[in-house]
Amino acid sequence: MWPTLLSLLSLGFCVSLRIWAAMGEYDKPSLSAWPSPVVPLGQTVALQCHSRSPFTIFRLFKRDGTSLPELQGHHVNTFTLGPVTREHARAYMCSGGNQSPHSDPLQIVVTGVFTKPPISAHPGPLVQAEGNVTLRCHSPLLLDKFILHQKGSTGHFQGHVETLPGGHAAADFSIGPMTSGNEGTYRCYGFLSRSPYERSAPSDPVDIVITGLSKKPSLSAHVGPVVRSGENVTLLCSSELAFDQFHLLREGENLGHPLAGGRGPRGALQAEFPLGPGTPAHSGVYRCYGSFTRSPYAWSDPSDPLLLSVTGSTTSTCPSHMDAHTTEEAGLPQERSSALYVVLGLAIAFTSTSILLAALVCHWCSTPNHLAIMEGEPQEDRAVSGVDSPAEDVIYAHLDLGTLSERLNTPTPLSPMHPFPEPSIYENSM
Repeated sequence: MWPTLLSLLSLGFCVSLRIWAAMGEYDKPSLSAWPSPVVPLGQTVALQCHSRSPFTIFRLFKRDGTSLPELQGHHVNTFTLGPVTREHARAYMCSGGNQSPHSDPLQIVVTGVFTKPPISAHPGPLVQAEGNVTLRCHSPLLLDKFILHQKGSTGHFQGHVETLPGGHAAADFSIGPMTSGNEGTYRCYGFLSRSPYERSAPSDPVDIVITGLSKKPSLSAHVGPVVRSGENVTLLCSSELAFDQFHLLREGENLGHPLAGGRGPRGALQAEFPLGPGTPAHSGVYRCYGSFTRSPYAWSDPSDPLLLSVTGSTTSTCPSHMDAHTTEEAGLPQERSSALYVVLGLAIAFTSTSILLAALVCHWCSTPNHLAIMEGEPQEDRAVSGVDSPAEDVIYAHLDLGTLSERLNTPTPLSPMHPFPEPSIYENSM
């Protein structure tokens, strides 16, 4: 009885398999990658072939139909690839046994083949609702394809590639008008069109934030907008709305570290941003925003701007030998001004001294007594004709200076000095 029953069951199972094969009722399997089909160079990825049909053998194929027998297994539908190289970058398919059709192709992308491209947002990462933003992906290599990927999305954007001087390439991706769903974290990749599955390393992430979705908070300084250097600075961002987080920005730069709000003295929700002892670097225009945990990249309108000014110093401005650090705290412009005054004073003193010495020399040389002494004449022969006219004095000084120059250049003989003949200046002057 039992042998007959088992034989009938086996026959029924075989007939059912033949009927399924004849009618083509085998389900087409599906292929997936874990943790992701985008795999960094050198890491591993698991490929899983899923099917509802009772297959005992699963096979993995390249897209061109080439089987990978070393990866097929009995009752095992998981295949491990890696550590991946550039050769693993391709499309794969799987099947259950020899009867089922192939799955749809799954593209395994290997990243890190080229260096990561920089990415930037223009005019900035904070975009007003219904506004537009352009993400620019740039590479020092002459790549001809760029794609932009949003975290959490299965799709991607393709941008028009522009060739730049020096063998560089760039692509612009326009996003907008901004609505809920466009905000988030973006990265870009570059690659060559002839090798679409071999891509660069991902760019650094850029967070695109949509603003203006709720009422603006208010921003104030705990001790006032004008503080002295060294005083502790704390900014307060408060709102009537129950925001989960507050964000502080200085002149468009996100200072990070969003803070959860607490209740203030009047019941308003507020967050304190301690900036520490004030320095000139803290001066600038600040704004704050509010956001909710469920939408971390959707912020409120910005608060009114707060101009924070850090001036002066809490220490005495009069330097002394007991306060050596006071001179060290002086700014670079003050040091340059002091040095400039010293150089200018020295230059004025040197010029004044030079002018005074030149005047004295000229006055001394123009005196007849001094000229006579320089010419070696006796004291009693100094006067020539009573009173000399001004014109004669000028000519006399001019010619005797030439004679003096000549005598200084001519060696003096060792014989006793004889009186010189009467100078010929008068003959020349007549």
